[in-house]
Amino acid sequence: MRLADRIRTIIAGAILGFSATAAQAVDGVTDDRILLGQSAAFSGPAQALGKEMLQGAKVYFDGVNARGGVHGRRIDVTSLDDGYEPDRAAANTRSLIEERKVFALFGYVGTPTSLAAMPIFSAAKVPFVGAFTGAEALRNPLNRQIFNVRASYFDETERIVEHLVTTGVNRIAVFYQNDSYGKAGLTGVERAMKKRGLEPIAKATVERNSVDVAAAVETLSAAAPDAIIQISAYSSCAALIKEMRKAGSISMFFNVSFVGSRALSEALDTEARGVVISQVVPLPWSGVDHVVRDYQSQMQAAGFSQFSFTSLEGFIAAKVMVEGLQRAGRNLNRGRLIEAFESMSSFDMGGFKVAFTPENHNGSGLVDLTIISREGSFIH
Repeated sequence: MRLADRIRTIIAGAILGFSATAAQAVDGVTDDRILLGQSAAFSGPAQALGKEMLQGAKVYFDGVNARGGVHGRRIDVTSLDDGYEPDRAAANTRSLIEERKVFALFGYVGTPTSLAAMPIFSAAKVPFVGAFTGAEALRNPLNRQIFNVRASYFDETERIVEHLVTTGVNRIAVFYQNDSYGKAGLTGVERAMKKRGLEPIAKATVERNSVDVAAAVETLSAAAPDAIIQISAYSSCAALIKEMRKAGSISMFFNVSFVGSRALSEALDTEARGVVISQVVPLPWSGVDHVVRDYQSQMQAAGFSQFSFTSLEGFIAAKVMVEGLQRAGRNLNRGRLIEAFESMSSFDMGGFKVAFTPENHNGSGLVDLTIISREGSFIH
């Protein structure tokens, strides 16, 4: 072969090789790194939720990275602050996908923010994993990009209403955030009560990121319910409980997990005793479950002595994310990750089980009820 022909052959081969490499390139994946994106509240009245969710997830990811990562790749998370506002979450999602080129979205916090992101990641076919929300709109109808690790708000409100009615409490009111999160929880309560031939005796709202509960206190005080189910974040729920008690109410207060249990207890201080919260992960202070012991040891090794339900949820969601990446293999792309999750028919972490199928992307239905003690601790 003449020299000129050899040069042309070499150039052609190089071009073909470059084209093949380019065709196989996957956003957020390099030889040594996988980049995930997160939008959550890191400022404003709900900031404790975003900070704790990321803290638990990062502790787990850092431990995996210290052991060599997943198939030789470390996991990095780019986290953007949305202040628990949907418009900011939508803008963050576009930035994460279009500009920062993340491989997948992970650990979003909140229903309105997740719903604002949904049309964006759905159109881009980017997996959305382990969000801190129990909204039914992220579960039904099935969206192939979404994988929910936690139980739904329907699961939580069913458990709360079942407990109340079983113990003879039928005069139930609802205090809910006036947005998609609050309305999702309200729907769950109404659904569970209707199943038992009941309906809420009163309903009152609060705006997102607000603690103006004066109108709600007036409405609920007039109804004098035996129990009030709260569907909001910790700052507004704490404000309502304090003001209701100032007004002389003896109602019991029940919350779903998104409230932010540790933050609610701290906000209420001495008034926290007797408040009930449904939980979708095991007790973070227990030494019984393997996944909790693992969480505790890794948190302490990272220098964190304060445990919480939200950081444990972040830890568990990260563990599920890593399991999916492991199963997807070294030749990673988004389609393989989705298939890997859908093959996860039984993933037992020791105290918390996750099961996905192609027809069901809801990993867990675990719901427990906890009550805040006189000392501010949580007991079953």
